[in-house]
Amino acid sequence: MFRHTFTPATLAFVLGVGVLVSSFRADALSGTTKTDKKDNGLKVEIQDLHPFTHLAYIPAGTDPATIRFEKSRVVAVPTRIKHTTDTNYCNGLEFRDPGGSMYCPDAAIAASDAAYELTYSFQGQPLASDEFRHGHFTFQVYFRPEELPEDVRAALGDLTLNRADKAARFKVDTRRETIERVGIDESQSRFCDGSYQDGSWTPADPKCRDEIRCKTVVVPSDYLTVEVEPVPAR
Repeated sequence: MFRHTFTPATLAFVLGVGVLVSSFRADALSGTTKTDKKDNGLKVEIQDLHPFTHLAYIPAGTDPATIRFEKSRVVAVPTRIKHTTDTNYCNGLEFRDPGGSMYCPDAAIAASDAAYELTYSFQGQPLASDEFRHGHFTFQVYFRPEELPEDVRAALGDLTLNRADKAARFKVDTRRETIERVGIDESQSRFCDGSYQDGSWTPADPKCRDEIRCKTVVVPSDYLTVEVEPVPAR
């Protein structure tokens, strides 16, 4: 049974609220937010999270062939975050030490669900800030226990199976989606002539005004969408 594999050690996963929340993608953080303002200056916001999308986003230049299953574990995933803002305290921050802003607002986990966390790795372009230039990255996807067939859950908990056997229980698909962006329509825009003088742009005709027109274009996303789904045994 799943409850037998959910040990107290996995609860440590929910302790670092700030790190946890920042690890979710933007779409996982979007959701209904309820605000309740108290008479004592406290403002409470409840934000619903959506971590069970089975999706992850990696840079578009990544070779999908480098995506590799690493490990799985049972964790507690936040599904609701409570943001509490003490307006009386926060409004006076300008008169106090700047470090006090870390508590405006204060975030705490309001609800969490048991989940299977799958970790995958991939090879990409090293970050400019990475002095070792290793180019090795990881991402996680989350499944509710009931989303995984019984044989898949059994395989993940079987210590005799190797990583390749467990990886075969999941199908990984990648796609590069398109997004809309707004840019300047140069064919419909008019720009005044001029030149830079002492670092400042000086128009040739002081009465000339730029006429800027914009247009929406559809372009490939800067990210690959990775979708992971279980493959039940035949």
